[in-house]
Amino acid sequence: MAEMKSNDSIGKTLLVVLVLCLVCSIVVAGSAVGLKPRQQEQRALDKQRNILAVAGLMHDNMSADAVSEVYAARVTPRLVDLKSGALLDSDPAKFNQGLALKDPQQSVTLEANQDPAGIKRRSNVVEIYLIKDEKQQIQEIVLPVYGNGLWSMMYAFVALDTDGRTIKGITYYDQGETPGLGGEIENPNWRAQFVGKRVLDDNGQPALRVMKGAAPQGDLYAVDGLSGATLTANGVQHSFNFWMGEMGFGPFLKQVREGGLNHG
Repeated sequence: MAEMKSNDSIGKTLLVVLVLCLVCSIVVAGSAVGLKPRQQEQRALDKQRNILAVAGLMHDNMSADAVSEVYAARVTPRLVDLKSGALLDSDPAKFNQGLALKDPQQSVTLEANQDPAGIKRRSNVVEIYLIKDEKQQIQEIVLPVYGNGLWSMMYAFVALDTDGRTIKGITYYDQGETPGLGGEIENPNWRAQFVGKRVLDDNGQPALRVMKGAAPQGDLYAVDGLSGATLTANGVQHSFNFWMGEMGFGPFLKQVREGGLNHG
């Protein structure tokens, strides 16, 4: 009898554990579903903040409502066909680059000699951002760029002047490089030296150089490297080489230099 009671006790304990696990699973799943819209909203807000920051439109202590208001008034997302460089009339809100990268019809596999940034695939269409002044004239173009560093994929926004080659700002918003070394790509002092540099030479070829050590004084194409973080600096270099080249935004920037923004 004692053995039967013991078995009954174990069975009841297991039943209680299973019920608790089921209840917890339901609660967690329900919370995840319930929080998803809030998470998506927060991701969109973070993206808007980063775009405003690289465009010089983000100010200290801006509320979420203020960020959304300035973004709506001054930023126009557009889709670019990377092969032709043409601005598309498609609605950017309906474009999902993550899905495009997984679709062979909407992306391309990059050969090793085409892929200095180490991204492996590139979508055929990319969302960019036209920054307008208070009179709704285009004053900057913000391009998303990314590439492999030492430990992580490094994601950035680069703001260019309407000449299609001069940097007005850069911000790395997602990276996992070593703090104090490669992680210095987020250091405002390091990022500030990019302002005024040119990503393309007079022939429209990628020309920005991340130097090992100090850049020559007055060199419009060179920035200081990251001390002790050569591989991360190489990753930054490779990202610019790819995204400002023919497989990246090269065809689009050619159209910009030829006045394409005036009728795009």
